[in-house]
Amino acid sequence: MECWIGVVQQTDRRVVRLAGRLSIAQVPELLGACAGDAPLELDLTELVSADVAGIEALQRLRDQGSTVVGAPGYLQLKLDTPLGRPAGEPLPNSRS
Repeated sequence: MECWIGVVQQTDRRVVRLAGRLSIAQVPELLGACAGDAPLELDLTELVSADVAGIEALQRLRDQGSTVVGAPGYLQLKLDTPLGRPAGEPLPNSRS
C-alpha cells in the first residue's frame, strides 16, 4: 500500500494521520494537508516506513512545531537523527 493521508479538524488542532509507506511522491500532499495556522498533530501509528524525503518532511514539520505521536520505534530513531547523518553514526566530538 502507498501512503494514506487522513485529516481530522478538531476544535483545538488538526490531526493528520499517515498509514502505509511515505515516499517522496506523497510529500507534497502531506505538506498540503499540514498547511494552515491550527496546531498540528501528526499521528504515525500506522505508518510502516518512510523514505529519506518522507523523513525529512516529517522532521521539518516537527521542527516547525507539529506534535508527533505514535511513531514506531525505528521511525522515531530516524526522526531523531539529524538530517544528513545516517542513523547510528556518532555525532561529531562524541566518543564511541
